[in-house]
Amino acid sequence: MKFLVNLAFKNLFRHKRRTMITSIAIAVGLALFILIDSMLVGIEEDSTRNLVLYETGSARIMDAQFWEEHENLPLKHSIDNPQPILEDLEAAGIDAAPRTVFRGELIMQKDPYPESGSIQAQITAIDPQRDPQVYLIDESISAGRFLKEDRLEAVVGAWLAEDIGAQVGYPLTIVTRTKEGFFQTIDLEIVGLANTPNPVVNRTGIFIPIKTADYYLQMDGSVTQIDTSFPYQADIKKQTSKIRSVALEDRPDLTIVDWKILGKDFVALAAAKSAGSKVILFLVFIIAAVGISNTMLMSVYERIREIGMLRALGMRRHEIRLAFLIEAGGIGLIGASVGVLIGVLLNIPLVNNGIDYSALMRDADMGYRITGIMRGLWSTATILTAFFTGVVLSVLMAFIPTRKALKLQITDALRYQ
Repeated sequence: MKFLVNLAFKNLFRHKRRTMITSIAIAVGLALFILIDSMLVGIEEDSTRNLVLYETGSARIMDAQFWEEHENLPLKHSIDNPQPILEDLEAAGIDAAPRTVFRGELIMQKDPYPESGSIQAQITAIDPQRDPQVYLIDESISAGRFLKEDRLEAVVGAWLAEDIGAQVGYPLTIVTRTKEGFFQTIDLEIVGLANTPNPVVNRTGIFIPIKTADYYLQMDGSVTQIDTSFPYQADIKKQTSKIRSVALEDRPDLTIVDWKILGKDFVALAAAKSAGSKVILFLVFIIAAVGISNTMLMSVYERIREIGMLRALGMRRHEIRLAFLIEAGGIGLIGASVGVLIGVLLNIPLVNNGIDYSALMRDADMGYRITGIMRGLWSTATILTAFFTGVVLSVLMAFIPTRKALKLQITDALRYQ
């Protein structure tokens, strides 16, 4: 065996340039695989956190009919008397916050606004005391302050405020419909701007006190949803089952929906990411296959007479094949080691500092819930997969040309030109 290893490594460095070129091709492919996978996993992790902490909560309790028509936000299908549910959840150690979400038309008048106009918007009424237990909107106020209870005021997403030319202190009029369907006008003052890590909130977020919405929308204490919080890495089915058993056993009219369903567009994007990662790995396979096949094909056919001589001296076919496979494995080992090293070194600044895509994220909706900095994330599984892929594929792709050469008779191999 030692003789075979020595023979393989002597052949490995017989054509140094060829070995180097093949190894570099493998290294580049594996380094790109590590970097791209790191970025995609990092984006997914940040997006998941920002989705849950700023947009959906971990799970949402709603009237079953409201969920069926949730795209229309029907106030008539609301949760009556939510207080007992909130108390049951609090007693079980589950953070929860009531919200009322409705549609309205924002009216802006020239002076102080740059231009008069109106836009359709989704408004979220929140409890300033309970909402910070589930969401981090209060920690993202970039100008002004957070909401106070029972006041005619609003907090607006920073990007939305920039688009309409709003500032803290500006008036804001909302024209909407009450729970009974009557037109209602709500005059508010913008008291804060929210600049969160979630672009959806920055682009569309409008928050008002829930007591203000309750009065003007004639909700009579009802709310459209109760959002809950638990670690997003936790077992979703287990957590939602707990919430259901704690607070909803006697409320068959209510349903609970977790963040993966509420953020289905992002979940679909994450699934596409996983498929994309597999495509990258397949491209690495192609690079390795072509490079190794070409190198080993030339190496084998250059040494057919040598193979015939070794067989004439008594070496068996499987021993010669093993020597060539060790040689191919050596090329794969060099390429995989260099590729992993380069990938890890380039990934260090990607993880620590990230890449700033703020200008792109401001105007383009990519589906990810990040506002600018894309950071990578270390994945030991990815690094190990890249390394062993480079080595194993190299060995596998050397098998075919070696097998063909060993089929020749000894006399034919010795006379091969």
